[in-house]
Amino acid sequence: MKKKTTTKTLEKNALRFEVKRGLNGLGLYSKVPLKRGARVIEYTGDHLTEEEANERGGQYLFDVSKKLTIDGSGRENLARYINHSCKPNCRAEINESETRVFIFARRKIEPGEELTYNYGKEFWTEFIKPKGCRCGACKSTA
Repeated sequence: MKKKTTTKTLEKNALRFEVKRGLNGLGLYSKVPLKRGARVIEYTGDHLTEEEANERGGQYLFDVSKKLTIDGSGRENLARYINHSCKPNCRAEINESETRVFIFARRKIEPGEELTYNYGKEFWTEFIKPKGCRCGACKSTA
């Protein structure tokens, strides 16, 4: 099932965020101040069954429940550019009906600051650990 991102949402996001090069390749940066607890952006994309997600594979799959995975690989999904951090400024939350993922600010975020959240243990083990973590928190202690 395909979930469309509306033109209005795309325009609103373009005013609030920009994609640019960061420590881990492309990252999502805030253009505006964000308050602690504010809903920042939605992680959007095709809604897939577990079987469909296993067939597609990729790093932009967000497991929402045992029955649903969001494929956020489409470039209209700006949340796909939010990089992992071991000390993130955002958190991902799944709504009660387990159909959507929203990113919230864990603390006040200043304009020009890169948005980050912790991708979780499974992603860490499969994709990050083999190459070593390159987040700002780990780089500063290396």
